[in-house]
Amino acid sequence: MTRKTNICVLGLGYIGLPTACLFAQAGFQVLGVDINPEVVEGVNAGDSHLDLEPDLSEALAGVVREGRLQAACKPVPADLFLICVPTPFKEEHQADLTYIEAALDSILPFIRPGNTIVLESTSPPGTTEKVVAGALKTKGFTAGKDCFVAYCPERVLPGKIMRELKVNARIVGGVTPACGRQASQFYKKIVDAEVMETTARTAEVVKLVENSFRDVNIAFANEISMFCDRLQVSHREVIRLANHHPRVNILTPGPGVGGHCIAVDPWFLVEALPEQTALIRTARNVNLSKTRYVISTIHRNVNERFKATGLFQKVYLFGMTYKADVADFRESPSIDIYHGLVKELGKMAHLYVVDPYLDEGGYGLSERLPAVPLDQVPSMAASILWVQLTAHRSFQGLNFTLNFSS
Repeated sequence: MTRKTNICVLGLGYIGLPTACLFAQAGFQVLGVDINPEVVEGVNAGDSHLDLEPDLSEALAGVVREGRLQAACKPVPADLFLICVPTPFKEEHQADLTYIEAALDSILPFIRPGNTIVLESTSPPGTTEKVVAGALKTKGFTAGKDCFVAYCPERVLPGKIMRELKVNARIVGGVTPACGRQASQFYKKIVDAEVMETTARTAEVVKLVENSFRDVNIAFANEISMFCDRLQVSHREVIRLANHHPRVNILTPGPGVGGHCIAVDPWFLVEALPEQTALIRTARNVNLSKTRYVISTIHRNVNERFKATGLFQKVYLFGMTYKADVADFRESPSIDIYHGLVKELGKMAHLYVVDPYLDEGGYGLSERLPAVPLDQVPSMAASILWVQLTAHRSFQGLNFTLNFSS
């Protein structure tokens, strides 16, 4: 491997573009590929479409100016191909590998002996071997012999991606040991932390287990919050006191679970082995039920107020992102709660949303919501409810009619 090594990154989203920039900063010649012509045009102009990622705009402008990074809608021959495309799930909670398959189809004509192909997209166990290495085999390439195939999942938080791609440890799983060794050499050029080698299937499972672990723990907290509510005791007090036990650390409950990973990845494990993932499936369903519970609770409160006062209610939902202080709306339970209330409240109430990140754009928001700036929200009254769904720092010190996020 030399600095003359050519790298092709497929998918210039929130993982692909920062990754392309880091490899370009390390001295490699990088081509970023995206099916969106507007993204390609922006990247070639040194203009990032991911405005909320610190350091990314500066990094992109620098590597484009130096001629280290270019973008196109179609790939070209390269030494390393990185697949960084989305893997959503279908309605039946099965992984949709359409984007991965399309990316593979686009690079197959350009694969040459000695190339390295790394899948970064979150995937069900076995995808790297069956789909990636399998596609190469149809062209006469055997992984570990003619080319190198590996899996390397990301572990980053939106808003901190450029930093975390460098400082977080990475797992590189090879289809063969030689594949793992070859792929890890590339990541060692951009990662300051440990780069650990394992098998491709192990690496796929690790990524899914990490997020399933978090989902299960959040589900426990959410179940406790609903349990305490029915008993008319404060779940906050219960959790606070329970956490004084030296070996207890219950998480803070919320209105559900969102984000591009935690709300999606557990289903990939369930899909792989349904009979061995009862707890993971149950946790997913508990967290989904918490969102429905929040909708029901708000609906009941509005209905009681409407009957008691005869006044048309105005409900202000505070916090639309999936977690506090992050401009990411993907799989946000707050968005689901808004849509659920629109259907259920009917003529009893008007709904409004309050979130500082609505003005800044953000990941995963494709609709216009009835937003009201924080300083223009009317005070709570008999006909005005304040409901907190996501606890942004800008909401600290406020009192709420209902609070589902501490």
